[in-house]
Amino acid sequence: MSKTANRAYAASLWISKFAYINILWLGFSLVGLIVLGFFPATMAMFAVIRKWLMGETDIPVFHTFWSIYKVEFLKSNGLGLIIVIVGGLIILDLVFVKNFSVIQIPIYLFMFLAVLTLLYIFPVFVHYELKIVHIIKNAFLLMLINPLENLVMIVSLVTVFFVVKYIPGLGFFFGGSLAGAIIMAVCYRAFKKMEKKQGKKE
Repeated sequence: MSKTANRAYAASLWISKFAYINILWLGFSLVGLIVLGFFPATMAMFAVIRKWLMGETDIPVFHTFWSIYKVEFLKSNGLGLIIVIVGGLIILDLVFVKNFSVIQIPIYLFMFLAVLTLLYIFPVFVHYELKIVHIIKNAFLLMLINPLENLVMIVSLVTVFFVVKYIPGLGFFFGGSLAGAIIMAVCYRAFKKMEKKQGKKE
């Protein structure tokens, strides 16, 4: 096969992998009636993408996804409950103080930081073996010390949002997996950078 044919085959293979993992993510979110399925399905998707980034490109996708979904079902939903509660409190605060612009400013700031922290939570969950409180703490600290990574994620995710908005069909096959890949890739870079710094100190 020519180099062009090899590249085309490799590209089609990765396109099918991302479509497959996205469908698994949607399907298993529905299996858990969304409320109980979204967080374990999202963790499973991130875990598979992490393995791909680490060079484990030949893993059995369904088996890996299903195994992580089962093992992390309770823990991921516990973390999800905290995320939902914090999100609900933010929304309630915005509703109650909507007429007080001065009070709104710190709430908007907190909301912005919470969203950025959320972007790190899923990668931290699948990359490190930590308790829920330490997952949140580490995600927050990583967000604070990686402003460039934060910007890259925001710009990339906004781009994906607009592409999916104008081509809705892509959302079904690639919306979640592409967003997950962007977040995981950027966070994985941040993890390696932090680990490298810690290695130099030791």
